[in-house]
Amino acid sequence: MEVEIGRGKKARRAYGFDDVAIVPSRRTRDPDDVDISWKIGHYRFDLPLLASAMDGVVSPETAGLIGKMGGLGVLNLEGVWTRFEDADATLERISSLDREEATREMQDIYREPVQEELIGQRIREIKQHGVVAAASLTPQKVERYIDTVLDAGLDILVIQGTVLSAEHVSSSGNALNLKEFVAELDIPVILGGCASYHTGLHLMRAGAAGVLVGVGPGAACTTRGVLGIGVPQATAIADVAAARSQHMLETGEYVKVIADGGMRTGGDVAKAIACGADAVMIGSPLARAYEAPGHGHHWGMATFHPELPRGARVRTVQNGTLEEILVGPAHENDGTYNLMGALRTSMATCGYRDIAEFNRAELMIAPALQTEGKHLQREQSIGMMARGASVPIVTGAGAGR
Repeated sequence: MEVEIGRGKKARRAYGFDDVAIVPSRRTRDPDDVDISWKIGHYRFDLPLLASAMDGVVSPETAGLIGKMGGLGVLNLEGVWTRFEDADATLERISSLDREEATREMQDIYREPVQEELIGQRIREIKQHGVVAAASLTPQKVERYIDTVLDAGLDILVIQGTVLSAEHVSSSGNALNLKEFVAELDIPVILGGCASYHTGLHLMRAGAAGVLVGVGPGAACTTRGVLGIGVPQATAIADVAAARSQHMLETGEYVKVIADGGMRTGGDVAKAIACGADAVMIGSPLARAYEAPGHGHHWGMATFHPELPRGARVRTVQNGTLEEILVGPAHENDGTYNLMGALRTSMATCGYRDIAEFNRAELMIAPALQTEGKHLQREQSIGMMARGASVPIVTGAGAGR
C-alpha cells in the first residue's frame, strides 16, 4: 500500500518482524513430524541456519561445530582469520578496546593485508571437521582470490556486500560481471544482500543458488543510519520471495531465499520463514555463545571501513553454548535459546509439515503482539520484556557496519 509523503512523492508501507504475527491454522501437528531441513545446491542441512560471515561469530572451529549440528557456518575470508596467523590474539585485542577508541583501532587492525595462503589454510581447517565448507568474499575481491578458494576445496561460495546488485555501473570499467562469473563456477553461489523484488530477481537471473535478504537490520549494523537505506525485514523477505516465484515461472529453477539479519528470538526466525524465507542467517545470537571467537563482542564487515564505517562493535553477554542457543535445551524463557526448536514448535502449532508449507502461513499486521497483556512481564523485566532484550549495547566509537 502506497501512502503520500508529500506532493508528488509516494512510498510503500513496510513492516518488520515486530509488526507481524503468524496466524494459527485449523490444524496442529506433532513437532516430531515437522521437517525443517533445506538444501542449497546438492547439500542438505538439518537446520535452516547459516552463521553470519563475521569475525566475532564464525571461526574454522565454530564452523565445524555448527556444521556438525546440521547448520552452515560462513567464514569471512577478508577478515581477521585471513589477515593474522594468530587470529585469536587479534580478536582478544579487539574485544579489549575502550569504546571511544574501538572504531579507529579496528580500522588500523584491518589495514593489515589479507594473506592469500591463510585463505586456503582456513578453508582446509573447516573441512578437517568433516563438514560443508562455506566462506564469504566481497565482489571487489572475489576474482582475485577465487582460484585459491577453489583449490582449497570450498563447497559453497558467498559473494556478499552491504548491497549487492547484478548491474554495477563504474566508469573505471572494472565492474564484476556476476552472471558470467557465477556461470563459470561448479559450486553453489549465494549472493546478497538485497531488499527488493527487482534486485532479488536480478541476482537470481545472475545464477544465484541462494539470495541473502537484508540491508541494515543486524544488531551491529549502522547502515540505515549512516546511509539512510534499508527495508524492514518482513516486507523485504516477502518481496524477494515473490521474485523467487517469478523466477521459477520463467526458468523452472527454485532459488533459495535466506533472511539475513534482524532476528533475535525463535519467534523472529519463525516469522522470517513464514514471510517466505527458506533459511536464516544470524550473527548476534551466536556471538553470545561461549565458543564464539569474538570474546563477548560482535561487529559487522563494514565496521572498520577506512573512510565511512557503517557498523559498531556491540557487546554481548556470553551466556550459553552454541548447542543451547541453536537446538537447546533452553533454560531461559525469552526466546533466545533453542532457536531451531522454537521454529519447529511454531510450525507444528500452526500445522505445517515443512518449510515450503510454512512459507504459505497466514500473517497479520499486529502492532500489539509484543505488548498485549504483558504488563507484569514489563514491570518485572522478565520473559518477553526482559531488560535490554531488544536493545544492543553499542560499544564502538562512531558509525559503521
